Amino acid sequence: MKSILLIFILLLSVKVNSQSCEELMEYVKSKSYGSTYSSYTSDAIQKVTFYDVVIDYKTHYFAIVCFKRKYSYDCSEYIYQVGYNTKFNYSLDYLDSAGKAFWEHIQPYNDNLGCAPNFN
Repeated sequence: MKSILLIFILLLSVKVNSQSCEELMEYVKSKSYGSTYSSYTSDAIQKVTFYDVVIDYKTHYFAIVCFKRKYSYDCSEYIYQVGYNTKFNYSLDYLDSAGKAFWEHIQPYNDNLGCAPNFN
């Protein structure tokens, strides 16, 4: 009986501590000022904002990509956990082509959080 109760409590605590992608985005935005790179000429990407967030004395790096919506001024945001040098590398390439810079520097991190669209 004790083991069943212990398993139930563990499962409940995992559920309580897990965050949705939207909650994670709000948390990251609330903990750090972002560096935004806007793409006015891109057909797909409106902007990319990079955040550095310290969690338990360790720095984590995130990119929130805002993909343009067809027939709208709004965009859809997705969060990626990226490497420490991704912001620098993206900043070098995005003016030539934001889409190409996205595919080269951000998309490889697609599976880290499970919060980004799968373009396959």
